[in-house]
Amino acid sequence: MRIRLFALVAAVLWLCGDPLHGGEPSGSDAHWDQFRGPGGDGQAGSASLPIQWSETDGVAWKTPIHGRSWSSPVIWGRQIWMTSATKDGKQLFAVCVDADTGKIVHDVTVFRIAEPMYCMAYNSYASPTPVVERGRVWVHFGSAGTACLDTADGKILWQRQDLPCDHHRGPGSSPIAFRNLLILTFDGFDLQYVVALDKQTGKTVWKTDRSIDYGSDDGDMKKAYCTPTVIEHDGRLQLVSPGAVATVAYDPSTGKELWKVYHGGYNAAARPIYAHALVFISTEGGLRLLAVRPDGSGDVTDTHIAWTCAKATPTRPSQLIVGQHLYMVNDTGIVTCLDAKTGKPAWIHRMGGRHSASPIYADGRIYCCDEEGKSRVIEANPNEFRLLAENPLNDGCMASPAVIDNALIIRTKTHLYRIER
Repeated sequence: MRIRLFALVAAVLWLCGDPLHGGEPSGSDAHWDQFRGPGGDGQAGSASLPIQWSETDGVAWKTPIHGRSWSSPVIWGRQIWMTSATKDGKQLFAVCVDADTGKIVHDVTVFRIAEPMYCMAYNSYASPTPVVERGRVWVHFGSAGTACLDTADGKILWQRQDLPCDHHRGPGSSPIAFRNLLILTFDGFDLQYVVALDKQTGKTVWKTDRSIDYGSDDGDMKKAYCTPTVIEHDGRLQLVSPGAVATVAYDPSTGKELWKVYHGGYNAAARPIYAHALVFISTEGGLRLLAVRPDGSGDVTDTHIAWTCAKATPTRPSQLIVGQHLYMVNDTGIVTCLDAKTGKPAWIHRMGGRHSASPIYADGRIYCCDEEGKSRVIEANPNEFRLLAENPLNDGCMASPAVIDNALIIRTKTHLYRIER
């Protein structure tokens, strides 16, 4: 009887998967199902990734991807999904590549846009990263549209184009999955809100307007491009959602506001991470980088900021937590290692390159892909900066890399690569 009960519980846990994300359990062998991987934190577990490669060495396959898009690849099983768009934004696509061969399996025109909004040259019309689970992939193009596709045949199952927002510079916030919800963030010039859709139907479950006092009527100071993170702290689930000027934590099931911290700045893009009972938030301007204790309620600005750092912080690349330390590469290629609990710098080094892609960590090494075509591998060493390799590709990266098996999946501005030993 006990054996049967254990088997039943195990089956239920397998079906339910990760309670925060609704898919299969996260970990070193999990699928790379969202922006920054299964934990949303850039951790590739124990994967034994290559250290050195080039256009002629270590490339299992290389596939051209049409259009102009900065979305990062996501992986489920042997499928790699990403979005793309024509340069003028009039056609928006979902593209699936076979992970073993590099062959394009699906190339679906999801939306046709007669009059696209303005998008600055540094951004793209397809910058948000998809979310993928067994049998389903969700693609998001900001206010231009959100859709759910069947991963087997590429059929569009539902679409939404009625969520308004003037992005003013183009979309950037990626969707995330939480249980039966797909959570979207709209921090635009005109409107700022967070909305949760039913993953299976696309219907709105809850919608919460930002309650932030921006201190300005200028919509350009209200924009942000951040992807939120769901955490659990002391039994309380929280959707930590950075915006311009402040970060707000919501109940992910209802959208009810839990706490809020003012940090100044705008155009937040780096995804928050949670470790050591702290939430780490990066902004453009204001306090720059701050660690917040997530056990408060209401406005916690004066009571729950554990430490701040204003030197060489990133605005686009997200940080990594490895052990007791936080590693970050800023937009101009300066790498910093901090004590995660205190914010005290361990070292800082000017590595070089312009960076928009977020780094990933695997097996003691940190992988950083820059905009000019160099991928650098450094040792995750709190005592000193140590460059292990500098690997050239023909084009640079705006998208963050993904991991499958012991291989890197790197999307440059023109191609998708599988790189392995």
